[in-house]
Amino acid sequence: MRVSPLPYARLAGRIRPLAPMTAAVGRIPPRVRDLLAAFGLSLLLAGCAGGLAPVDGRDGYGPAPPGYYRIRRGDTLSEIAERRRIPMRKLAAWNGLRPPYPLYAGNLLRIDPPDRAAASPARRAAAAPVASAGPARPVKTKASAAPGSAAAASGIAWAWPVRGPLKQGFHGGDRTRQGIRVGAAPGTPVLAAADGTVVYSGSGLKGYGNLIIVKHDSRYLSAYGFNQRLLASEGDRVKRGQQLAESGRSADGQPLLHFEIRKDGTAVDPLIFLPASR
Repeated sequence: MRVSPLPYARLAGRIRPLAPMTAAVGRIPPRVRDLLAAFGLSLLLAGCAGGLAPVDGRDGYGPAPPGYYRIRRGDTLSEIAERRRIPMRKLAAWNGLRPPYPLYAGNLLRIDPPDRAAASPARRAAAAPVASAGPARPVKTKASAAPGSAAAASGIAWAWPVRGPLKQGFHGGDRTRQGIRVGAAPGTPVLAAADGTVVYSGSGLKGYGNLIIVKHDSRYLSAYGFNQRLLASEGDRVKRGQQLAESGRSADGQPLLHFEIRKDGTAVDPLIFLPASR
């Protein structure tokens, strides 16, 4: 099922607080679908009927993109490695896993070498229908773009939401890397990257944990995921550098912040907007 693109201006209004989704929910509320469409996401809400992508009947999750495996309940890394005939140490390395190799149902596990998935024209062509499932298609930023080079053109004064090492960069062709991840000890203040209005504060968007989305103008949004505590509410006007949340951990237990910038609903590389120095 595809979600029709909605006017980006729909986010201009206040969105009512959203309660966490559970497997007992029988239908995705229209305001959640609207938010997903405006944010440019093609995600599933766990256990909900009428999802945003084709649903696998066994676990209720969407199909994995080419080069990935959708983790199911009870899976172990050794079993997946054996079934796929991949040395377990390689599988762990491709996914940044360390002993005891924790896996979480619903997450994606890379089963092709990163260089092969990126280089194969056949895989890029096969991935196209998956990418088109959502209302907006991500674009890949040129590797040569300098840090902060797009800030002036955006008309927005951007700042880093947290200070810390870059754990994962942006890759427009990879649905699992539509933002950056910055290492931060749990409880670290998460700051607004620019002036704006909080249009979402909750945990209903699968894969982001406790999430805050800030609308900066008619074109730009920023998102802050994996927080352990949310301090800003929907409708709040915030200033650059104002605390929005406290950072937490990703699904695999890493202490970090997931950060995205979206332009007209499309994910763009945050590094070309953020200052070079942190």
